[in-house]
Amino acid sequence: MPTIAVDKAALYKTLGQEYTTQEFDELCFEFGIELDEDTTDHDRPIVDGQQEPAQLKIEIPANRYDMLCIEGISLMLNIFRGKTRTPVYRLVAPPDGELQTITVHPETARIRPYVSGAILRNIRFTKERYESFIALQDKLHQNLARQRTLVAIGTHDLDTIQGPFTYEALPPEKISFVPLNQTKKMNGAELMTFYEQDKHLGRYLPIIKDSPVYPVIYDAKRTVCSLPPIINGDHSKISVKTRNVFIEMTATDRTKVEIVNHIMVAMFSQYTDEPFTIEPVKIISPHNHESRETPDLTPRETQAEISYINECCGLSLSANEICKLLERMSYQARPSTSSPEYIDVQIPPTRADVLHQCDIMEDVAVAYGFNILPKTFPGKSGTIAQPLMVNKLTDIVRMEAAMAGWSEVMPLILCSHDENFAWLNRKDDGNTAVKLANPKTAEYQVVRTSLLPGLLKTIRENKHHNLPIKVFEASDVAFKDLSLERKSRNERHLAAA
Repeated sequence: MPTIAVDKAALYKTLGQEYTTQEFDELCFEFGIELDEDTTDHDRPIVDGQQEPAQLKIEIPANRYDMLCIEGISLMLNIFRGKTRTPVYRLVAPPDGELQTITVHPETARIRPYVSGAILRNIRFTKERYESFIALQDKLHQNLARQRTLVAIGTHDLDTIQGPFTYEALPPEKISFVPLNQTKKMNGAELMTFYEQDKHLGRYLPIIKDSPVYPVIYDAKRTVCSLPPIINGDHSKISVKTRNVFIEMTATDRTKVEIVNHIMVAMFSQYTDEPFTIEPVKIISPHNHESRETPDLTPRETQAEISYINECCGLSLSANEICKLLERMSYQARPSTSSPEYIDVQIPPTRADVLHQCDIMEDVAVAYGFNILPKTFPGKSGTIAQPLMVNKLTDIVRMEAAMAGWSEVMPLILCSHDENFAWLNRKDDGNTAVKLANPKTAEYQVVRTSLLPGLLKTIRENKHHNLPIKVFEASDVAFKDLSLERKSRNERHLAAA
């Protein structure tokens, strides 16, 4: 789970209350997050001639992408404590009524087919807000975006560029611009060479390096905004003084790019002159039927069964009581008009982790308090587990073999193709072994169809031991079987050498 470091004084200020370490630890536990460390009493580094402020290091659940920054943590805790209501995010057109557009060229389907965008207009950054804005992008890149392979975020000072924008895919030699924080203009190929040894950006180069075309976003004057997923252009870089931020995201995953868009604008739209307002961007992409306005911040509507929630939590709550608890977890809920057995729930755009009514039930339990849920003895009698017959037989064989003086070995179930076939003088008919689609090494290419490779490798590595070497293995091998749903089957084998 990611650990987020936030300024202790700043967080307590947004919460409107001072806490002792123990009190804040208890608050975090009640909400379902964990205070990992309070650095108040620790030796802290000197930054710009001053000691770094005390920090709280908070461990966030891996599914709560909306809490990867101080803005999200403070907002969720304030809602949980009843200090504020769940914000209503509004899409607002620009003064002239004309939305900015991103026109997607069909060639982008060869490299990164999806794009999304938004504008935060009249935002007011401070040094702390700006740093949090950049840090959230990095956190999303590392977590949800899977090291930028799924989504890459670009942020630009809208006042330095001019729409409409285009998203294209061109040969690297035809893309030329000054990268962020550089002074020399480079084309795509030169940029790859320049950043090859860069500790930060070098890891992202392989994502597009071998592609015949690179993705690129231009403004109306053919100024390069970004070369995703590598780097933005220096021309449109943002700063603390930026008032209008143009956010563009390119992706290989349609769902993830919209989640990232929602998180970015939801967290920082609170700093605009009209809090929680976002200017949408029109995506023009007829070739893949992805033309739309983004972001779509309409809450998702679903239903949850009252009896299911009560049975899982051991409670007897009414519909209204459940709705009040859900409001503490940033939902909007009310008793259903279609059936008294359900509640109608509106899931906020920041909660992409809510997929089923079991997720809603869990949040009801959190809001109610896990520590005060009623403790009851199971109503059904407990049962004693029994081993599968094949496992029971295997254990008997192992015991007898060991008592007869044989040593059990347990090699890995993966092996190389040659070890499984050629070195055993067997031919691969293509319909026997389960093969890895993208093996990382030549040593692990197939799932073994025989126990012999493991035994022979063990003997090879232990030739220096005194004879006799007596080894055995009782374990599974795997075979292709297209008649089964999973297209393979396991068999328990015994082998000795």
